[in-house]
Amino acid sequence: MIHVLAIITTKPGMRAKVLEHFHANMPAVHAEKGCIEYGPAIDADFPGAKFGDDTFVVIEKWESPEALKAHAASPHMAAYGAKTKDLLDKREIHVLSPG
Repeated sequence: MIHVLAIITTKPGMRAKVLEHFHANMPAVHAEKGCIEYGPAIDADFPGAKFGDDTFVVIEKWESPEALKAHAASPHMAAYGAKTKDLLDKREIHVLSPG
């Protein structure tokens, strides 16, 4: 299994717009072969470190590296990227193995 944490920082005030596009794309991702989990998370109302109002984290689990590679190359991800690229400030992708 492969875990992915994608830390997405939008341009100021654009997180809600990017999340609209993200949620619209989620059914296509969930239908992909090898997708176990794929969804966004934002800061909880809880004391501690915060990512901030313009950042969300995508939490993903994939059956294999091949499934993740197919996901990254999928047409719906290319379309999502085209819709959101001008709204993003920074993307940080971490691909992890279970420890």
